[in-house]
Amino acid sequence: MTEERSEIEASYDRVVSHFVGEFFDELQRKPFDRELLDQFAEMVRGRGQVCEIGCGPGQIARYLQDRQANMCGIDLSEEMIKWARRLNPDISFQRGDMRALEIPDSSLAGIVCFYAIIHLKRKDVPHALSEMHRVLKPGGRLLLSFHGGEGELHRERWYDLPVSIDICLFERDEMAGYLEAAGFEVERIVDREPYEFEYPTRRVYAFGRKPTSLSRGNGNER
Repeated sequence: MTEERSEIEASYDRVVSHFVGEFFDELQRKPFDRELLDQFAEMVRGRGQVCEIGCGPGQIARYLQDRQANMCGIDLSEEMIKWARRLNPDISFQRGDMRALEIPDSSLAGIVCFYAIIHLKRKDVPHALSEMHRVLKPGGRLLLSFHGGEGELHRERWYDLPVSIDICLFERDEMAGYLEAAGFEVERIVDREPYEFEYPTRRVYAFGRKPTSLSRGNGNER
């Protein structure tokens, strides 16, 4: 696991300035995503802290914070965290791994995770989702996005720089199964075709909720 983690971290560290330039203002061109994030902000506003997992430079956290969500963020890449802090000085960002969240049980009102779970090995996805379930309060909300499809992709160059980045594609039913196995109620899953400026994969968004009743969860509630 250490080798895999260091490869993805080193790759994002290497391309960080290019990535920030391309993606920090991305939501201006993505009305579908803005609409979903507006809905998510309504769900979590005033209910406690919300964490963006795989935050990159913090553009999603920024958008939600500006809509009165109480945001923080974590990312595997230390360089991404440095940029996130610089660009969003009013939001707390820390280095972290979604497979082992250093967050207390049942402490978050919400989690948003945009295109970060795609970098896990498929076998690690159920555990990462269980970690998200663990740290959410009963009734806490999850908004997860990923690339739709089957199989995996691999990238060895990005912004004309050497990288080693693996990307898992997930079908809707597959991810719904992982979410339910982790204890989430799957409220809805929506998708869209890629915008012309995006990589040509279908974009999928899953809304999940940690049940308030122990009988409907997976036994991880405290």
